[in-house]
Amino acid sequence: MYEALNTVWNEYISPGQMFEVNTIDVGGAPTRNFVHAPPSLREFWLSTAQHGEREYLVYLQERTSYAQAQQYTASLASWLQKQGVQPGDRVAIAMRNYPEWMLAYWAITSMGAVIVGMNAWWIPKEMHYALSDSKPKVLICDRERLERFREIQQDFPEMVVVGVRLQEETPADVFAWQDIINTAGELPEVAIDSDSDACIFYTSGTTGKPKGAQLTHRGCVANVMNLAFINSVQPIALARSKDEEPPIPNPEEQLCALVATPLFHVTANNCVAQLTTMVGGKLVHMYKWDAAEALRIIEEEQVTSFSAVPMMSREMLLHPDFSTRDTSSLTSIGGGGAALQPDLVAKLEEGTENARASTGYGMTETCGIIAAVSADFFVDKPASVGRAMPTFEAKVVDANGNTLPTGERGELLVRGAPVIKGYLNRPEAIVDGWLETGDVAYIDEDGFIFLVDRLKDMVLRGGENVYCSEVENALFSHEAVSECVVFAVPDDRLGEEVGAAIHLKDGAEATTEQLREHCRTLLSPYKIPRYIWIVAQPLPRNANGKFVKRELREALDMADAR
Repeated sequence: MYEALNTVWNEYISPGQMFEVNTIDVGGAPTRNFVHAPPSLREFWLSTAQHGEREYLVYLQERTSYAQAQQYTASLASWLQKQGVQPGDRVAIAMRNYPEWMLAYWAITSMGAVIVGMNAWWIPKEMHYALSDSKPKVLICDRERLERFREIQQDFPEMVVVGVRLQEETPADVFAWQDIINTAGELPEVAIDSDSDACIFYTSGTTGKPKGAQLTHRGCVANVMNLAFINSVQPIALARSKDEEPPIPNPEEQLCALVATPLFHVTANNCVAQLTTMVGGKLVHMYKWDAAEALRIIEEEQVTSFSAVPMMSREMLLHPDFSTRDTSSLTSIGGGGAALQPDLVAKLEEGTENARASTGYGMTETCGIIAAVSADFFVDKPASVGRAMPTFEAKVVDANGNTLPTGERGELLVRGAPVIKGYLNRPEAIVDGWLETGDVAYIDEDGFIFLVDRLKDMVLRGGENVYCSEVENALFSHEAVSECVVFAVPDDRLGEEVGAAIHLKDGAEATTEQLREHCRTLLSPYKIPRYIWIVAQPLPRNANGKFVKRELREALDMADAR
């Protein structure tokens, strides 16, 4: 099976093939790149005009065809140009997973402007930081985000605001989305450099301040081609290994993906949405996650692919409606944005009629996936995340940067076209193109990557990164807190939850709810500690005076958490 995978893999990336790979210079570093990739997301989007009246975006009873989407994006891009937005300028998107998100995405990137993806969970203080850091000319936002922006609007007097689904009369200082897209316009003619910014997605830093990752056109296009590559290669390799005829896609059958995770993350936007768009598929949007609603949509819309954080797949399998809903249309089900637990691989395989389990491993800093695996390969290696994609070099290094041999554990480093240019307004450099993932891993004899641990001090809660230092800073700002450490607590539903051990100042008093209420004024809801231990004694430290989190976690009893 693995010999067949290796053979097909090498055939597909060989000279003259669709997925031919070469090595070019990008920013002074040797970079693996797809030879036949579209030069930018503009060409990528324009190529979808061939799908015409096929349904593209579905939300509740609303349906938008590819032809309509092309018209709407041209109108928006034309309007933005009239507002002074030029190639390289930034436009922020702050909203739920409405169809307008994807329409704005294609309009902005196709005119050479740069998207700033705003986390819809952010409170006004966090919005303020990102807007100050990225300095967009225009903010496109829904009703909830507009309400939050109003609290900080005085600091952004020049900001042009577009309102989406306001559910009320549009304020005089806000432009109505519907008016814009219903006004005829042409997509501006621009030439876009492959290595220019396409999107800024914010990812938390170890200092607690979000960092704006600069995703390039080359990186985003390479990511979606990596996804198309692995979805083609693995089925063919499996068929060859069994002496069977390889599957032949039916061009008349439209693929359909359920978009269940936020579009301000690469999992939903760069992986689910862009791959589906590439093949003329249909994207079904949800207002918020609900397992019963997801099962209804899968049945009624004949969803073929479901890829979200693992807890969502698990919740669907365990839901009472699972046995009564028709999920036979699913051919792929799995996770991204968090590790897919090995037990879930078997449960997904056994619990669905036609779907094969799959997972992808990646980062914001790689425009999406680094590795992916599905079907028999995943069943055989359920603890693996698959092989690194064709446009990546991958290596495991020790603390001194020395490359380790097969099977030895160290930090995983990757280099290739999808690696970001850098971080907006940050001095951190990606040395010689190599990105330090912060993940402890090993690579086996078949080239499959196995993640072991994280070097980064982070909680991965349902696909959302929560950096411990940020939560610790919020807790330390409470007048009663003397010492605190924040760490990950395993959770069946979300993968990990936020836990905090706190030692109060002598004579001070504070309840766990008071501490959480304090955090709510400083942090998004998903960062608030679910588990809090009030510890009577000072927290344990090592010889250097640093808190020893592992020792503390092991000593704490879950029954004592509040």
